[in-house]
Amino acid sequence: MIASQLTWFVTRGSGAVALLMLTATFVLGIPTVLSSGSRYAPRLIVQQLHRNISLVMVVFLALHIATSVLDSFVDIRWIDAVVPFVSHYQPFWLGLGAIAVDILVAVIATSLLRTRLSYRAWRAVHLAAYACWPIAFVHGLAVGTDTGESWSIWLSLICASAVVVATVWRLAVIARVRSRELVGSHR
Repeated sequence: MIASQLTWFVTRGSGAVALLMLTATFVLGIPTVLSSGSRYAPRLIVQQLHRNISLVMVVFLALHIATSVLDSFVDIRWIDAVVPFVSHYQPFWLGLGAIAVDILVAVIATSLLRTRLSYRAWRAVHLAAYACWPIAFVHGLAVGTDTGESWSIWLSLICASAVVVATVWRLAVIARVRSRELVGSHR
């Protein structure tokens, strides 16, 4: 009974921390591609934070998956974590989690092989990380047993707000750069 409760708490806690870390990784990934840095956040520091938080996120994600599989309350198998929509328990929502894991594995693998890949190939796969966050977010909203709790609602709102602000910022910078390019090409 105590082991089962502990597993349940670790599963939920590690899922919440993984979401926080994935959000931080997403948000920190944006300034690394937008500029060479600023006086407030030099690019090298932001890149290192992005990489290190990504590694922490992977640890918490692995803990989340392992405890989900080990928890005897529902039947979740190891294959359910990587093959979408095969789970007997909430196949669609767990399938979204598996898709997010698969995207992360591809991003991690190509990042580890970055020196052996062309920049274009690495970037194409790395851009898939933008799909990972909303897929993982929806997975957590649908499967999480704590989604109705006030702390979970606040966590979700804070993470979603951070991603929206970072995305709008990135789109604004891209639009500004393109408008400068258009003005420059008409001179």
